[in-house]
Amino acid sequence: MSEHRPARRPVRSAVVFIERVAAIILGLVTLLIVASAIGRYGFARPLPDAFDLSRLILGVAIAWGMASVAWHGTHIKVDLLAQMVHHQARRVINAIAWLVLLGFTAALVWKIGQRVDAAMGGGDATMDLRLPLWPFFLAIWLGLVAALFTTALRLWRIVRHGTDLGEFDGIDEQLLEEQKK
Repeated sequence: MSEHRPARRPVRSAVVFIERVAAIILGLVTLLIVASAIGRYGFARPLPDAFDLSRLILGVAIAWGMASVAWHGTHIKVDLLAQMVHHQARRVINAIAWLVLLGFTAALVWKIGQRVDAAMGGGDATMDLRLPLWPFFLAIWLGLVAALFTTALRLWRIVRHGTDLGEFDGIDEQLLEEQKK
């Protein structure tokens, strides 16, 4: 991989930012769940709104994680047909698959955007602390916008450069090689 080309640096920086946001959010939801379990079972005092907050923060982590997965293509994939056809046909199959994913992600962005508007106007809040829900829905929407961006970039790379879904399959080995240099 030639990640050192100047044109790729802004894209790589954006992807690293997306991955860090996803990691931080996942860490927060983990801490919240652990603290809630300790409070509930250790001290018989559950954290207020722990269930609602963990559910909402997990949604944020999933949305931002989708953006990272869309860039790396490390989701579960079964490409039996793609492996049996010529390289050009595989490229078309990959492009169609990513185009479908892009359409799905765009529809999800649109629907969650509507949910953000509804939550802002409706005054939806958590049960105990009465925290407004719209900031969580907005964070989920922003993660999905990031996923739309990374999915579009992946589709562009497939169409323009012919990259394959297996590009990041050996990422651990590539990282070790780069560290040795």
